[in-house]
Amino acid sequence: MAETHTFQAEIQQLLDILIHSLYTEREIFLRELVSNASDALNRVQFELLTNHDVQDADAELAVEIKADTEAGTITISDSGIGMTKDDLNNNLGVIARSGAKAFIEAAKQSANSGAAQDVIGQFGVGFYSVFMAADKVRVISRSYKKDEPAYAWESTGGATYTIEPAEREARGTDIIIHLKEDAKEFLQEWKLKDVIRRHSDYIAFPIYVGDTEEATNKQTAIWRQEPKEITDEQYNDFYKMLTMDWEAPLHRIHMRADVPLQFYALLYIPGSGERGILNPRKEAGLKLYARKVLIQEYAKDLLPEYLQFVQGVVDSEDLPLNVNRESVQANKIMANLKKTITGKVLSDLKRLASKNKEEYLKIFAEFGRFIKQGVAVAPTDRTDIEPLLFFPTTTSADASELFSLEDYTSRMVTGQDDIYYIIGEDYHSAARSPHLDAFRQRGIEVLYFVDPVDPFMLMGLDAYKSHKLRNVDEADIDLSSVGEAKADEKPARESLAEDTFEALQNHFKELLGDRVKEVRASKTLTGSPARLVSDESGASRQMYRINRLLDKDYELPVKTLELNPRHPLMHNLSQMLAATPENPLIKVVEEQVFETALLQDGIHPDPAAMAARLTLLMEAATGTASGDLDFTDEQ
Repeated sequence: MAETHTFQAEIQQLLDILIHSLYTEREIFLRELVSNASDALNRVQFELLTNHDVQDADAELAVEIKADTEAGTITISDSGIGMTKDDLNNNLGVIARSGAKAFIEAAKQSANSGAAQDVIGQFGVGFYSVFMAADKVRVISRSYKKDEPAYAWESTGGATYTIEPAEREARGTDIIIHLKEDAKEFLQEWKLKDVIRRHSDYIAFPIYVGDTEEATNKQTAIWRQEPKEITDEQYNDFYKMLTMDWEAPLHRIHMRADVPLQFYALLYIPGSGERGILNPRKEAGLKLYARKVLIQEYAKDLLPEYLQFVQGVVDSEDLPLNVNRESVQANKIMANLKKTITGKVLSDLKRLASKNKEEYLKIFAEFGRFIKQGVAVAPTDRTDIEPLLFFPTTTSADASELFSLEDYTSRMVTGQDDIYYIIGEDYHSAARSPHLDAFRQRGIEVLYFVDPVDPFMLMGLDAYKSHKLRNVDEADIDLSSVGEAKADEKPARESLAEDTFEALQNHFKELLGDRVKEVRASKTLTGSPARLVSDESGASRQMYRINRLLDKDYELPVKTLELNPRHPLMHNLSQMLAATPENPLIKVVEEQVFETALLQDGIHPDPAAMAARLTLLMEAATGTASGDLDFTDEQ
């Protein structure tokens, strides 16, 4: 007896769009259904290798497509994994993955615009695309599990579908498509063969169209072909089939090796760091084949974690066909594969970075954060990763102009041995940092580390080619013999007298207490009134930034406050302190000097808390008598 079920709400909307709007490039429904059949065959192939209790173990692994002109139907049959009653309900009645609504919005925008193929490819709608050409679809399936009966799923693309017992002697699935009147062109055998050859030629199983005994597709694994025999279009078509990503990849690597082990690999770097919402590949990892047999859908041990954005397939002649998923991870062959493939990816990226910087920076813009993490998590690869790192610097025209560490070292000034960097929240705030005063005065280039992952990267990057990396906020940096100091455009004011500055220094100390390690005069500041410097060195001093990035609890670092005794603000404060020591405006300004320094270092825990103090300062600047200010600070 047939059971009637209601489609998930998002599928009802999706079907309505497919049926009534997305008519262009209808033929892709055939590509999608054949791809699904291929997946089913791959899955049962693995079961046949690892499980001796499979229904119809001797059946040929193939896809058959037959048209019935009188009935107006196409039947796509496979001898794959098959589906149980629950599988039919879960696979064809529900979109379990999030993002269906995003597909629906994208599909609406593309309706009748000729972009149906792009939308369906991008979101991987798959099976449901059949309703672009079908009035009714009936799916009859029998599972590979012995003693499981066959069931049929049927729908007209409306709000409901039915599931009922059915007859099918062999394992696998039949999809019977009742074509719409204006889709009857697909009943022609030449048309079906043309679509198969253009979209599914690379399917590894034979596809028989009509009653012929000769497969329509070549069944050639594209990764096993000679690169010179493959067109860019074929490479891109395979990538789209693999990832359902309709954006062209940024780079591809087609490789083969015979020693010390024999394997083939076809790898892609995606066009975007964001996976398509309904991309079938939800996990990182490459597809792993043993002699063209898929044995692992997500092989995570073929590339290091920092290269997990790479997509593609690896096919080894040396992996045993009966290998199971657990033993794959411990297999020595896998270790050799990982070493070889990782080396090839890194060498390709280094070649791009050196010979075609513009193309490489497109990759770096999408995946630079992964590459930077590699410095910290894979110290053995550090030498290979370093040439792949690019940053804006104080010589950049804007945040998009990036330079390598090699570029930086080639421009070092006389007497410079260290590489200097500054950590900031973003390019513009880092560029305004008071820490740069002395470096600009001497023409010393500074790297901007303004990516949230940069502090983590520094845990593995303490030097480059014997040049130590140093943060410009380090207290003991001596630039007196580095570069050549330029004359100030504006003559600097004289430094405060020692006893006068000492009084101001003590007033700051009393106010700030244990929020600072020390308050002292700066020898390097020119245009800024103050800065916070670190007495510690090493990666540990950046742990608070890393913990903040990971949303972990962290304590604000306690630093030394350096005051510029030559700055007009310090002169003004000193005069106020001498004339009216009880003036509340003095403490208001001192608090603001300290918190501005926190803000400039990108470590202020609550910038909005400064609002009330800034209002008081604006009132004072616009005429309020300083003695009338009512300011109490509870910090």
